[in-house]
Amino acid sequence: MPESSKNQTKIQLTFLGTGTSQGIPVIGSKHPVCLSADPRDKRLRVSVWIQIDDLSVVIDCGPDFRQQMLQSGCTVMDALLFTHEHADHTAGLDDIRPFCFAQGPIPIYGQERVLQNLAERFDYIFKEENKYPGAPSIQANTIRKNTQFKIKGHLINPIEVWHGNVPIFGFRIGNVAYLTDVKSIDLDQLTQLIGVDILVVNALREEEHHSHFTLQEALDFTKRVGAKQTFFTHISHHLGFHAEVSDYLPSGVHLAYDGLVISCDYVPLNTDF
Repeated sequence: MPESSKNQTKIQLTFLGTGTSQGIPVIGSKHPVCLSADPRDKRLRVSVWIQIDDLSVVIDCGPDFRQQMLQSGCTVMDALLFTHEHADHTAGLDDIRPFCFAQGPIPIYGQERVLQNLAERFDYIFKEENKYPGAPSIQANTIRKNTQFKIKGHLINPIEVWHGNVPIFGFRIGNVAYLTDVKSIDLDQLTQLIGVDILVVNALREEEHHSHFTLQEALDFTKRVGAKQTFFTHISHHLGFHAEVSDYLPSGVHLAYDGLVISCDYVPLNTDF
């Protein structure tokens, strides 16, 4: 192996959760996928852990956050990025406390609307005066469309997508893009995804949905982006069994599952992107 290849920095993604808002199995459901014995059909609420050298960031912290951290072995979180404010992506915010106690205030990043929503729902975390000593400590950072930001020297590009009629963010970090809860995307944002090696995007089910890609819509989007490898996430039990759906996906397209770890050589963004 050439020396340059040996020394190439890697970007690693750990899928902490790949399920839709109810998770799989759904409480009380007798649907065959909910009764499946295949561990790949057991899906916590959607989230991902991304590592590059000494950088460790998590995107979204839903109701299963504590369980996901324990299962993944993540012990350091340099930043927490939010795609949007819905509960299946944010309800675990209180469980960042162990990271705060070990590291100090945790930087969180989200668009202004999202941070305002979190400040209303988790006022005891955001308040500065007379704060309860055991509450999590955060550093809130507002991020904006078409404005890159940097964490530990790594540029991150927020990509605006439409979750129904709600504008939310996905993120491009180097040559990897993570998008969830997408129903549509404007052309100027789509062009910012061209050239990614790994694309992660939602594929809810086969039937039409008002705010999420169907499987066919996700496949069509995959072709438009042209990533080397694509992984589907935010999956409903209505999509079907992991093993069966995987059998008919095109080459280079995969269903993600909880605990899946993938990596590729890391190609950083530059400021002229």
